[in-house]
Amino acid sequence: MARGVVLCSQTRTIAKLSLLLPKPKLWFKPHHRHNHLYREPQNLPSTRIFCHCFGSQAPTVVDVAKYNEAFSRRMAMAGLKPHNRIALGVSGGPDSMALCVLAANWKTEGRYESDNNGKFIDGLLAIIVDHGLRPESKDEASVVRNRVSEMGIRCEIASCDWSNGKPKQGHLQEAARDMRYKIFQDVCMQNQISVLLVAHHADDQAELFVLRSSRDSGVLGLAGMAFTSQVFSSQAYFHKEDWKVQSVLLVRPLLEFSKEDMYKICQGSNVDWVEDPTNRSPLFARNRIRISLGDLSSGIFKSELQAVISACRKTRSYVDQACNKLINQTVTIMDQGYAVINLKALDPSKIEDICLSKFITSVFQFISQRQRPIRGSTLKLLLQYIRTIPCKTSLTAAGCYLCPAPGSKGAEVLVCCSVNCPLPSKADLFETLSSEDDKHCFSNEFKQIIMNGKSYTNDSVLDASQVPFLDMRSASVLDEARRLDIISEATYRDIILLQRAEMKNFKTKTDEVATECESKQETEYVATFLSEPLLPGKTCYFMNRFIISWKLSKEIPSNAFPGEAYYLPCSGREIQHSNCCCVNRHDMVAKVRTMIDSDWLYLAELSKWSGSDNFEATRLPLSVEANLLTKKKTICSGYSRLSAIKALKSLKSLPVAARRSIPVLVNDQGQLISIPSIGFNHCPFLMASAVFKPRVPLGGGHSSFL
Repeated sequence: MARGVVLCSQTRTIAKLSLLLPKPKLWFKPHHRHNHLYREPQNLPSTRIFCHCFGSQAPTVVDVAKYNEAFSRRMAMAGLKPHNRIALGVSGGPDSMALCVLAANWKTEGRYESDNNGKFIDGLLAIIVDHGLRPESKDEASVVRNRVSEMGIRCEIASCDWSNGKPKQGHLQEAARDMRYKIFQDVCMQNQISVLLVAHHADDQAELFVLRSSRDSGVLGLAGMAFTSQVFSSQAYFHKEDWKVQSVLLVRPLLEFSKEDMYKICQGSNVDWVEDPTNRSPLFARNRIRISLGDLSSGIFKSELQAVISACRKTRSYVDQACNKLINQTVTIMDQGYAVINLKALDPSKIEDICLSKFITSVFQFISQRQRPIRGSTLKLLLQYIRTIPCKTSLTAAGCYLCPAPGSKGAEVLVCCSVNCPLPSKADLFETLSSEDDKHCFSNEFKQIIMNGKSYTNDSVLDASQVPFLDMRSASVLDEARRLDIISEATYRDIILLQRAEMKNFKTKTDEVATECESKQETEYVATFLSEPLLPGKTCYFMNRFIISWKLSKEIPSNAFPGEAYYLPCSGREIQHSNCCCVNRHDMVAKVRTMIDSDWLYLAELSKWSGSDNFEATRLPLSVEANLLTKKKTICSGYSRLSAIKALKSLKSLPVAARRSIPVLVNDQGQLISIPSIGFNHCPFLMASAVFKPRVPLGGGHSSFL
């Protein structure tokens, strides 16, 4: 379609624009006799024009009640009730505007029009993201806010901060999506909202199916987007003596609705929407597939394609349930940041490849926090390794290091984080909520929602005999679907043609993408230090695995020397402070990195120290390659030695592979000051903590493919 032509699907009408104009967004306003395509009469950029779109046929009466009923049913399946606080991701298009209509009706049981009276619906927030990628985006966001506010929904506009520069054209949609969801999550957290609704629908699932099948995705990927899934942030709070990672439940309640339904809901509710011609640009894969699918208007094709997707989702549900069961029965998570897999209990020879692959991926993603799928030769290698009992060799793959567990005779395997692989090396600083802030935490409501949703999932537990694609690659999924009469021969041929067309487009860009990814990975290896120092009392997420904090106490904690007699060389705590290099450093900061070999050597030297006032302390390098430096420093003599002796005992009990990913704290001169995971502190006044609490939990959190 030409660049300046916009299609209004529900009436099959076309509005023609000047081809010389930039790509503006167009507002559709439904009327009873015909539709008008128009521009908001506000002080907008000159590129925004007034247009009219005349229907070629009389509009039909839309029964919005049936859509409200279907929406309510899906919300109940997600575990949601009208009193829950809900956020909506809104762009102003027909999809998100239809979502606003249905959510408002669900919240108020259809009474929001008469009850509004200038007031906003309680517990409902629309989040509008201004990506700032076009000059007129700010004005367009304001227009969307006005339209949604008229529906009785409170709105908040959030602007993208492209601190590293705006994304390039080839990665525009992906970068904008990542930024958009980060903003959605941040706004939800700020407003104590635990649920985010987005307007993905059945046509989006069809596009994703074709896209992923052209990339040779397996049946789990062909299942498409989850109905519900947890999205985790890098924020955490301390509650009831435990760290809780903040998360939002992402819900897609419109997956059973079509694009045509979106237009009908807006039309039947007399709600305006915006059409963006950039959504039809062939530069983007999804747009190309969308246009091709639009040419296949057969109702039979659409229903059969959805049937294949539904069968894939049934398989995904079964595999997820089987994987969670295996994790509960065979995996032990250690506080030092590694996992132990009991191969004897796992009995991998009796597990389908697809279930074992999902199991391996889940454990690896949890330990490394590298949220990438494991595919191809790497996955085959791991399957072979896990199925070899007893295990006798070690292996590094997908961000993890595997080896036989000491003393297990190969019946157990350790899965440790490999610091020599590309990993999430950043450390996110965050403000923690204290126990007095419990009223701001919405964990109880969130838990109840998850529990309600799981009741539907548990009712749909499947048997292997009910699952159609347990041992299928993407190419054979369609063959099996045709054999099972899920799709006809005509639909099979059409899908294959769509796949081939997109594969051709994809292969032309493979070299370019591979080169860029290769150069990008060079900078993704684990960094030696934080980009910013960690100040006393502050908390950070290190490698998305450990929550780390530290501070200086005014007094020595009563449990600083458990089971040890300690001689204080000076009388009085004030004198004691004066002999401690840490306490006198009001500007002291700490930096975080993973443990290196010289740390072990330093502890060994420190444990042998005879007790003189001056100790030749090792200053550790700011980079692993730098030479060791030394400098005489007055230290808390006896405590450091006893702490080092105790730490060495703890380290000897840890597998060598697990030690390398343990976080340590060093001062601004590079001197080791703490290894919190094993209880080493250089100073008795130093209180440091490192809790293994991966940002994304084992199994990826709650999700549903109903």
